[in-house]
Amino acid sequence: MTKKRVQTTAEVLEAAGLAPKDQLYTLRLYVAGLTPRSQEAIRTVTAICEGHLQGHYELEVIDLYQHPVLAKDEQIIATPTLIKKLPLPLRKIIGNMADLDKVLVGLDLRNR
Repeated sequence: MTKKRVQTTAEVLEAAGLAPKDQLYTLRLYVAGLTPRSQEAIRTVTAICEGHLQGHYELEVIDLYQHPVLAKDEQIIATPTLIKKLPLPLRKIIGNMADLDKVLVGLDLRNR
């Protein structure tokens, strides 16, 4: 019996003629107010998007103090939390966004 090799997302996109960098990233950053930690998370995530995705992203920043129902809907247990909705797989990055390696790995951007 032969094993079937599972293709990575990058391989599937390449076969379809789409480079991974051409994909649209849909991101949501959940923060709690405009605390220094929240502001740093917003700056860091925005800088990563501009530096690595250059126009191929949608970033929505959601303040849970203004929209507390969304915390329950998305199962947010701590802030800041960054959710990568697209491209799949869905990923959640929780906590300090200043750890650039953690954020890049979570967004599948480490090798860009």
